[in-house]
Amino acid sequence: MSGPPTGGDRESGVPAGGERLSTAPAGGGRVSGVSVLGVRHHGPGSARAVRRELERLRPDAILIEGPPEADALVTLAPGLEPPVALLAHVPAEPSRAAFWPFATFSPEWQAILYGTSAGIPVRFCDLPAAHSLAGDPDGPDEPEPAQVDPIGSLAAAAGYDDPERWWEDVVEHRDGDTPFEVIAEAMAAVREGHEPGGREARREAYMRKTLRAAVKQGFGRIAVICGAWHVPALTGPMPSAAADNAVLRGLPKVKAELTWVPWTYGRLASWSGYGAGITSPGWYHHLFDAPDRPVERWLAQAAGVLRDEGLAVSSAHVIESVRLAQSLAVLRGRPLAGLGEVTEAARAVLCEGDDLAVELIQRRMVVGDRLGHVSDGTPMVPLQRDLREQQRRLKLKPEALDRELDLDLRKPLDLDRSHLLHRLALLGVGWGTPGQARGKGTFRETWTLRWRPEHDLALIEHAALGTTVAGAAAQRAADLAAEPSAALADLTSLVERCLLADLPEALPDVLAALSAKAALDTDVTRLMAALPAMVRAHRYGDVRGTSAEGLAVIVRSMLERIRVGLPVAVTGLDDEAAADLLKHVDAVHSAVALLPDTTPDGAPDGASDGASDGASGGAAEGAGPRGRWLSTLRGISDRQDLHGLIEGRLTRILLDSGELDDAGDRMSRAMSRGQAPARAAAWVEGFLAGDGLLLVHDPRLLALVDGWLSGLPGDQFTDVLPLLRRTFGGFAAPERRAIGERLRSAGRDEGEGEQDVDERRAAAAVATVLSIIGKASG
Repeated sequence: MSGPPTGGDRESGVPAGGERLSTAPAGGGRVSGVSVLGVRHHGPGSARAVRRELERLRPDAILIEGPPEADALVTLAPGLEPPVALLAHVPAEPSRAAFWPFATFSPEWQAILYGTSAGIPVRFCDLPAAHSLAGDPDGPDEPEPAQVDPIGSLAAAAGYDDPERWWEDVVEHRDGDTPFEVIAEAMAAVREGHEPGGREARREAYMRKTLRAAVKQGFGRIAVICGAWHVPALTGPMPSAAADNAVLRGLPKVKAELTWVPWTYGRLASWSGYGAGITSPGWYHHLFDAPDRPVERWLAQAAGVLRDEGLAVSSAHVIESVRLAQSLAVLRGRPLAGLGEVTEAARAVLCEGDDLAVELIQRRMVVGDRLGHVSDGTPMVPLQRDLREQQRRLKLKPEALDRELDLDLRKPLDLDRSHLLHRLALLGVGWGTPGQARGKGTFRETWTLRWRPEHDLALIEHAALGTTVAGAAAQRAADLAAEPSAALADLTSLVERCLLADLPEALPDVLAALSAKAALDTDVTRLMAALPAMVRAHRYGDVRGTSAEGLAVIVRSMLERIRVGLPVAVTGLDDEAAADLLKHVDAVHSAVALLPDTTPDGAPDGASDGASDGASGGAAEGAGPRGRWLSTLRGISDRQDLHGLIEGRLTRILLDSGELDDAGDRMSRAMSRGQAPARAAAWVEGFLAGDGLLLVHDPRLLALVDGWLSGLPGDQFTDVLPLLRRTFGGFAAPERRAIGERLRSAGRDEGEGEQDVDERRAAAAVATVLSIIGKASG
């Protein structure tokens, strides 16, 4: 159903290779023969006109532009809720697919509904999808490469500078009275001298072939619904049947399957298989559903949308906006106010010039959030059908607009919903986008749900993986784990996703691949980047009731490799490398805190098993994960060759963990006069990274920083100021105020101390002063 957005029709006698197809004028006369109704795809005026013309013609067969493999799907149309689309795909290669969308206001859809309600055979007459999907050189979804813009030419001839506005005035705003014959004659004039080639020639040849076959089968009154650009090819002097067959001979062919899938107005606005996408499907839907006083009804609905958002819009606003829209239409010589006029009226009166309010109307009404629906009898792959059943069971209705979903994983229903959304994410079906949970508990999840038509295609692409969403997701996880290019971080993330999706059957393959990759990877930064996801996965085994067998062994193995490699990794780093490594250190430290702090044999932290890897010494060697990790950091922190940023951060981590009682001494050494100011500033930055509460509650450390900073010479202070500003700028505003108050308080106390007088020691001085001034002491 590709073609330029054109309209019009002409019917005349058509010789075809010695045969003559009897045609009838669209406006009256005989009702026998072939009537070709040229339309604009997705045009509400064309849709009403086609319905009226079919009711007048009462044909005994209807041919519609579209893939003929979909003929068997026509009978399902009355049970569908548009917008919907025909989806054609190659079973062996589902990503090769094409869509043919239909809306309520599509002329082809109205022709289908008329034919099915009247018991009239409805067939598609365009080039089969089997050829289009086989690698047609012009592509299955591209618009026709017309040499001229037919609408632009006709609009220019009528004195219009906007082709779309001309089409709306002469067709869409005529309340169903589309002048098929007149526009078709104009289209014939535009196409005069045009020789179709390539895909356009093949499409029109197949249309004529289908038309000849219908005549040969004995249908006496045939109505053809097609884009007006093709009307002259079906009504003018036509090539012979042999010539058309020669054009179609030897075309590549594949096996194609077709079905109906839901569509959205948002997708209809952005792309169309017709090659005739429209930017205002909501407006066109309104024109089709409300032919009576469409401007008044539209602006009243716009006022309702604004009121729903809390904006004050009165009936007087609506009345004045209607008057303005109608006045603009008169000034511009239009038979009816179009979308441009009602938008300008809404902007000036309803929205009072507020562009955000205009955008709201654009999103809610001009485009719309309508999502179509297909019936249960529609052909589906087992994966699609399983998802539909789960959507019903879990009470999750697919919708085209964003919907916020808060889940409490302690509830069975919400836990099942979470599993489904994570399984679909593994299959590339992004129905749900995870968000930031509002609570602090690990039992909460938030999602933003929005269904898109391409999700059906993703399900079809993965149909070979399994008949259920769970089975297909598990197989997909196993396939991803088996890929040679899978990195360590990818595999750890995959383990986490399997646990989130409750896919225990996929874990053995994924864990085996992860273990093999971790055993060979010697890059400590990659191991550190991968460990947090593994630890989170280990936790999910408790929170979600999912078995996490094998994870603990891999986590311990990775942590030991990190402990062995970290002392080397911190050597000889520049500022950028040190900052990057600290991010990994902080992440690993946070992850280790989540692990059960027991030794491999179940003993509590601190019970040595005699193991030693040489990473660090001390009593913590052989203890649980937390003790062994802190022992490694303690050993590194005592080195003299560390970057200041790393040394300061390790000191803070050990202090917060209760592993240091000499933090003040370490800070004094780091900020002594023997240290370069830049290194001292880096040490302070690492030590204070995160928050400033330590300085608020520890006067000694605050005094050390204050004394060091106030003792710097002017030039050195200027050098370290950017580092200090970055450090203190990262603190929350209340923390900065609290630090300032502590410093002010300390200064005030010091000042008051200087004013205190020891009267006993001052007595002699007082007596001397009194005698000098001639007063006796009392």
